[in-house]
Amino acid sequence: MTAVLPPPRTSPLLPPPRRLTRVEDGERLHALLWVAGPGRRMVSSAVLGGGIGERAWVLNAQVAHGYRRTDPDRHLAGLAAAAGARGPGVGLMTAADVSAFTHAHDEGADAFVTAGIDVRGWAAVPGAGTGGPQAPGTINIVAAVPVPLSDAALVNAVATVTEAKVQALVEAGHDCSGTPTDAVCVISHIPDSGQREYAFAGPRSLWGARLARAVHGAVRAAVSAA
Repeated sequence: MTAVLPPPRTSPLLPPPRRLTRVEDGERLHALLWVAGPGRRMVSSAVLGGGIGERAWVLNAQVAHGYRRTDPDRHLAGLAAAAGARGPGVGLMTAADVSAFTHAHDEGADAFVTAGIDVRGWAAVPGAGTGGPQAPGTINIVAAVPVPLSDAALVNAVATVTEAKVQALVEAGHDCSGTPTDAVCVISHIPDSGQREYAFAGPRSLWGARLARAVHGAVRAAVSAA
């Protein structure tokens, strides 16, 4: 007898972000906070909460141009705690005004994007890279799918997000693949008993295709306005 699996949950995984404002070093700065709650697994390149693991929230914080702090992870953790975020989370930062974020949705997949593209270029260029963190400018992408993804699929999703970002940049007329400090966070469910864990998230897979379209739409809107 063939087991019947429950259909995937397709309700939005992320609520709209809370918009936060603070004054720091004499500047009025903004931040976005998503509280995803328990039962979420994320993959991220962020300075705080990067890698793969269970995370409860995501913070995308604007910082001043010429940011010089050497402890950005501690800085982001403090901002999140001050906003009431609890448990482990992901913290991204950018010099762009995050209050001007864009959002796109495609059949259950969501993407939120903030974009600062003053410093941009192609990924493969001659010369040595830097050994440490760079000043934040960045296209930051927070994306979510309402289903469980395996570890490999989460990594696959990061590649899909990046491909969709580059496609949007080129289509918008920008001769670049991104900025030197772009960051990404992809959110999925922790599987419930009997729930299918998806093993693929490439651009032609079911959820990868939806993720790609959502990211493409949000990045295209963000860089067109930047």
